[in-house]
Amino acid sequence: MKRDKKNAGSTAAGAGGATASAFGNARPVPEGVRMETGRRRASRNGAVVFAVVVFVVAFGIVLALFQAALGGIGLVALAVAAVAGWLAASSVHVVLEWEKAVVLRFGKFNRVAGPGIVFTWPIIEFYTLRIDQRVATTYFGAEETLTSDLVPINVDAVLFWMVWSAKNATVEVEDYSSAVAWIAQTAMRKAIGRATVAEVATRRDQLDEELKEAIEEKLNPWGITIIDVEIRDIVVPKELQEAMAMEAVAERKRNARMVLAEAEKDISEMLKDASEVYDGDQDALRLRTMHLAYESVEKSGGTLVIPSAFSEGFVEGDAEKAAERTARTAKGAGE
Repeated sequence: MKRDKKNAGSTAAGAGGATASAFGNARPVPEGVRMETGRRRASRNGAVVFAVVVFVVAFGIVLALFQAALGGIGLVALAVAAVAGWLAASSVHVVLEWEKAVVLRFGKFNRVAGPGIVFTWPIIEFYTLRIDQRVATTYFGAEETLTSDLVPINVDAVLFWMVWSAKNATVEVEDYSSAVAWIAQTAMRKAIGRATVAEVATRRDQLDEELKEAIEEKLNPWGITIIDVEIRDIVVPKELQEAMAMEAVAERKRNARMVLAEAEKDISEMLKDASEVYDGDQDALRLRTMHLAYESVEKSGGTLVIPSAFSEGFVEGDAEKAAERTARTAKGAGE
């Protein structure tokens, strides 16, 4: 469960480097958080080629004008053509289908543009940032986090989120990707600290909902919405696993004994009711005795040997006759 510190450090460094290239002085991604999934990303080669083509076309048009007007091309013509090409390339941009472009004018927010071709005024407007509005995933975890009963556990989770307001994500927070990672990890540690280890292990769905609400409350003002939070793994220290297993077994045995005791209580109550029914009806008691004897022979498939005194009780009057014979035998023995 414990992630390799070296691999985690290199992953965080890689994610931080990628973010820094887009946001300037970006803060590093927290340890235990991974935003790079290794998947193949969509290419922006088409947009780059479009900018190069715009530059070349503008450069060529200016050179053609100088050639037509002056009959030759010198260093001044090349310089002017290069400046014209740069201005043209910086004025026309291609924003991909899943992106939004934030445009500032003289340093102030002006508009959110895209997708498609976006035009900006050279020098006075600049194309600040492209916001990817697809669903993003952030893998984060809380290592050696203490629960409310002081048990250190490791928890891993995956966060699914997206930017719904490109303006807020640009002007309200410096690096929204790192902010998502930090807030998710902090919220998980707080949620784990408020619950016992048993609650964390058995109430995974409730923990997911609690994390989602806590993270979304923090990120919503920054134009970020949380789609889902999924707990991937919960690992309890090995020293406690055996004790928790023994506790679970004891709990199940206790429940089994309670069920058995309740069944015995119900049976005793039914037997009591039956005894009251048979108390005033000897014929019913004899029939019940015969039925029990029949069931025992039928299930076992054997033969039931019944003493004579017991068998005489099945027939009416036999009990009295047996008692009289017993009395006469006792009287003859006395004489």
